[in-house]
This record gives sequence, structure tokens and C-alpha cells, in this order.
Amino acid sequence: MSDEMNKPRKIAVPETEAAPFEFDPEQYVMIARYLMPAEAQMAKGVLESASLECFLHGENANSLVPPAFRSRLMVHRKDEEAAKKLLDTPAEMTAGVGDDAGAGDDEE
Repeated sequence: MSDEMNKPRKIAVPETEAAPFEFDPEQYVMIARYLMPAEAQMAKGVLESASLECFLHGENANSLVPPAFRSRLMVHRKDEEAAKKLLDTPAEMTAGVGDDAGAGDDEE
């Protein structure tokens, strides 16, 4: 092989005008812990679908050894109450929301 193939490649990254993202861990609180990775992902999906800023802490360790590590669902402090309310809402209360519930039930 030639030395040309072993040289690292340079990639041009365009500069953006966006403001730099600042992450302040003090602004996030844990609202739930999950043993099962799938449950953690579903809860995160519920919050994301409501446009609440959230993330899973410990997600990778939980996926490798679920009994030893729990995923912690973290939300921004300003969204804490709304997130808890969403996660405490029983599934039957949200059934049909956004669906075409009752579609096809028209009598002719």
C-alpha cells in the first residue's frame, strides 16, 4: 500500500452562525428511573412528542446490563411538572388521540 492511503483526510466543516449550545446540568432533574430499556425509550418518546426537552442518562449501561443499571429520564427543570403529568396519564385516557378513532363507523 502507498503512504497516500494511510494519510489522515481533512474534512471541511462549514461554519454556522448559530449561537453556541450551552448545557447546564444544574437545569435538569430526574423524573423517573427505568429498569427496562424499552420502557425508558417509550417514556422519552412520550415527552419528545409533547415537545419537552429530555434525555436518558445511563442509557448505554442499562442496555448492556439492565439489572445493574437503571436509565434515568431527565427533563429541563421548567418542564418537570408537565413531564410528570404526561407520564402519569393512564394510556386509556389518551387512546384515540391523534388517531382516526371511530373512522369507518359511519352508517349509510
